[in-house]
Amino acid sequence: MPARVPMTGAPCWVDLLTSDTARAEHFYGELFGWTAEHGDEERYGGYITFRKDGKMVGGCMRNDGSSGAPDTWSVYLASDDARRTVERAAELGGRVIVPAMDVPEQGVMAMVTDPSGAAVGVWQGRENPGIEVVAEPGTPNWFELHTRDYEPTLRFYEDVFGWQTSVMSDTDDFRYSTLGEGREQQAGVMDAAAMLPEGVPGLWGIYWGVEDTDACVEKAQSLGGSVLHPTDDTPFGRLATLADPTGAMFRIIQPPQR
Repeated sequence: MPARVPMTGAPCWVDLLTSDTARAEHFYGELFGWTAEHGDEERYGGYITFRKDGKMVGGCMRNDGSSGAPDTWSVYLASDDARRTVERAAELGGRVIVPAMDVPEQGVMAMVTDPSGAAVGVWQGRENPGIEVVAEPGTPNWFELHTRDYEPTLRFYEDVFGWQTSVMSDTDDFRYSTLGEGREQQAGVMDAAAMLPEGVPGLWGIYWGVEDTDACVEKAQSLGGSVLHPTDDTPFGRLATLADPTGAMFRIIQPPQR
């Protein structure tokens, strides 16, 4: 697959905050066939870059517990000006978790929340433009936000990140919009007000591509992971929701055969 250049506002990077980086490296390496590249401790705090067949697919950093955040995967959206994006997010009801900060040579990163409380990263790439391959086994296949404040949240991403959204469904049972449409879709937003437990904020999630969902579920369990939602056939593929050994949630998808 040719090099991927993410459009402004689209998901461009993902990383894992984990209390056990060695265990995460083993778990995802065995599950998805990833290799791990360890960054310089002094310059990058030991940040780990995950690669699939030599291509970057995400990163990993240690959760020391100081922030009180659970182990979790985060999604970053591409920005041409991370500092201005953070300012705009704060102006429109978002909260700044991590102000825009330089990552030497690599880019500028930040973390904010949207009005539903979902944390989302901001990435202005330099030497590291972001994820290099998608839509293959062991790589991101889809990015999705579950929110309890559907319409205000859509407006937030349109105003802050320049999204052009397209309505996929607008019924009482299923409200869903996408960033882009048709073959240009980059991410989805679901009205999850009826699904999210009281007090739980919105949440960004990642669907990792697999060749066989059932086999992947079995292997994840053998490696110490757990099943949060069992396998399910949908028009978009066979899905399952899993947690890694320290509790970080992720989804897997086996796309339908064409």
